Amino acid sequence: MELREQSQPVENTAEDLTLNEGAMEAPVKEENIEIEITGEAVTDLGKAMTKDDIIATLEAISEKNGAEISRDEVSSLRQHFHAIRKSELAVEKQAFLDKGNEEAAFAPLPDPLEERFQQLTEIIKEKKAKHIAEIEAERKANLEKKLAIIDELGKMAEDTDNVNRLFPRFRELTQEFKTAGDVPPTDMTDLYRNYSAAVERFYDQLKINKDLRDYDFKKNLEQKQLLVGEAEKLAGEEDVITAFRRLQELHDKWREIGPVAKEIREEIWNKFKDASAIVNKRYQAFFEERKARERENEEKKTAICERVEALDFENVKSYAGWDQLTKEILTAQEDWKKLGFASKKVNNLLFARFRETCDKFFAKKAEYFKTMRDNHAANLEKKIALCEQAEALKESSDWKKTADELVELQKQWKTVGPVEKKHSDAVWKRFQEACDYFFDRRKKATSGTRKTEQANLKQKQEIISALKAITDETPRDEAVKTVKELMAKWQQVGHVPFKEKDKVYDTYRAAVNELYDRFDIKEARASMANFTDSINEISGDENKLYRERERLVRNFEQKRNELKTYENNLGFFSVKSKSGNTLLRDMERKMQRIKEEIATLEEKIKLIDSKL
Repeated sequence: MELREQSQPVENTAEDLTLNEGAMEAPVKEENIEIEITGEAVTDLGKAMTKDDIIATLEAISEKNGAEISRDEVSSLRQHFHAIRKSELAVEKQAFLDKGNEEAAFAPLPDPLEERFQQLTEIIKEKKAKHIAEIEAERKANLEKKLAIIDELGKMAEDTDNVNRLFPRFRELTQEFKTAGDVPPTDMTDLYRNYSAAVERFYDQLKINKDLRDYDFKKNLEQKQLLVGEAEKLAGEEDVITAFRRLQELHDKWREIGPVAKEIREEIWNKFKDASAIVNKRYQAFFEERKARERENEEKKTAICERVEALDFENVKSYAGWDQLTKEILTAQEDWKKLGFASKKVNNLLFARFRETCDKFFAKKAEYFKTMRDNHAANLEKKIALCEQAEALKESSDWKKTADELVELQKQWKTVGPVEKKHSDAVWKRFQEACDYFFDRRKKATSGTRKTEQANLKQKQEIISALKAITDETPRDEAVKTVKELMAKWQQVGHVPFKEKDKVYDTYRAAVNELYDRFDIKEARASMANFTDSINEISGDENKLYRERERLVRNFEQKRNELKTYENNLGFFSVKSKSGNTLLRDMERKMQRIKEEIATLEEKIKLIDSKL
């Protein structure tokens, strides 16, 4: 803002007690430099306060007079109260929805503190408005008083015959003008211009002793030189805003001081104007730099908003997916906290945009986890019901009917989805024990039939013949497939007569080993590789992963129980006879094979756990 000084020549005047630069345009005076308070800043200012604390603070403020009330303090308390209330309504609404209610039917419960909050803010608002009205009324009264003084000064200047006689009254009026108080800022420039013109006209007509006028000029010069010195010191003030405000005060004092001698009037004014220009330029540069920072922060905050808005959290179907997105959201929030304010007109809008996306994400995440917990709980109830049905059947002696019913329950079990991991093993073990109990009873009741053993012996001999029928001319892939099929069929065949057991097994094992060596069959590694590929294909479907895990856990428990049975029976064998040695070797081979199968199952279960 350019500062200008205008004056009219003063001739034949002996004393000048008021300002000569009255026609100067008054600099724009900033009463307050607004400090932006956003939703983020409010949270920091009042994060330790409750609604009761806020109400208590407002109660104290409402008892003050309007001049003592801080607008920024009330604004901070209002924003913090609304933030707390918003959080309460979100919790209340979520609880309402969790009960199965429709969102459209939600109606918040009345809050007595909110009603008191509105009453207090209205009281404070009225007090503040009343205070402002009083100030405005006082300024208007001061304006009328000063206009009356200017009018009287103008009339005195026109009474050329009585100027000297009116001089004491002139001094009284100029002093009254200085002490009359502030006027509306919009009238200030014209008021001082008219006042200066009236004073100048009076001095032009004044015929008093030149020594008195020179004394007045000297006194005014000393005061203005002091103001010039203070204005020049402001160039070194670190706080630019404080320096600018102080400069406005110096300009107010400058206008109140009378003129100086005409020959140095321009010189002293130029010094004051030059010192003011330095402060004004620093003030302008400060705000331009702040605007540049705000533009940069606006761009960065907009980029963060776009970054989180680009995240697809509508189609996340796994816990791992939600965990990954949560890390990205939290990283974005940390990046946001490191940035300063954007411009006032967009800062709150950007924060609301960013907060809306974050709130939407966490609401979706909470909804997903709640749905999964509900599904797991429902699946657990279904599996417990199946356990109870199996336990009710396990003592039955109707072997065929009960076996069919248990097989049907096992099929139903496979169709039920997963349950929480902490319940999975226990409920499966309960179901398995009930089924195994019945089938062990049936096995004991039907295992002694010689006819069945002979039929089993015949089947195993046929399997051995089929293994021996595989020649070097058989393609490798076909041979591997045939060997695996025959081995699986072997496992399904029941007991054979005891005296034939070692012989038929040794023959079978020799045939299998010979084929393994001939065709270089690495069954365990191939099986694990195929299993890994299968798990990778379904890694995005938690239901399939849980079902596969439960199947493996069941197999694992079965093998472990089988191994335990062999280990218990091992202590009952006598190795003194040849048949005892043969049976012992057979059991040791079986135990070793079972241990290998258990190790493979553990490896597969660990692989699935790494995907969940």
